[in-house]
Amino acid sequence: MEWFNVGKIVNTHGIRGEVRVMSRTDFPEERFAIGNKLGLFTAGAKKPIMVKVASHRTHKNFNLLSFEGYPTINDVEPFKEGYLKIAEHDLGDLEEGAFYHHEILGCQVFSVEGEEIGEVTEILETGANDVWEVTPAKGKKHYIPYIEDVVKDVDIDEKKITIDVLDGLLS
Repeated sequence: MEWFNVGKIVNTHGIRGEVRVMSRTDFPEERFAIGNKLGLFTAGAKKPIMVKVASHRTHKNFNLLSFEGYPTINDVEPFKEGYLKIAEHDLGDLEEGAFYHHEILGCQVFSVEGEEIGEVTEILETGANDVWEVTPAKGKKHYIPYIEDVVKDVDIDEKKITIDVLDGLLS
């Protein structure tokens, strides 16, 4: 079974078993909803500890979570630096034109003329739109904005993305 990262536990919070989580999901309200089950991967663990969200609130730029059966700081202290993940079958469907990062990473990028540009190796979240880092076989990396004027087609099954190379985009 494949697991996908939705957050990292960066510290404990208070003495009542809350943990401070740096979100790695666009859907924190859904992923960290009370009653939701998550896989907790601690450092060096091969298998996750399954935890059920008992409470969720936001504080500053963090999500504060507590888990059923872990009521004190001593219970959650070993979870620091652990990763919260969801199973592939819990991902859910996205609206048309939206993709999960793992679907885009590894895709080959081509121009509308058919010229191979490279492979998507990283996705940068800028706030306005995502920017895809595209690494060619030789040469320097390119940064492709995920906007309608540039990205013309995304074929997840074929792992192929077609873009319109606007002036200055690859220089």
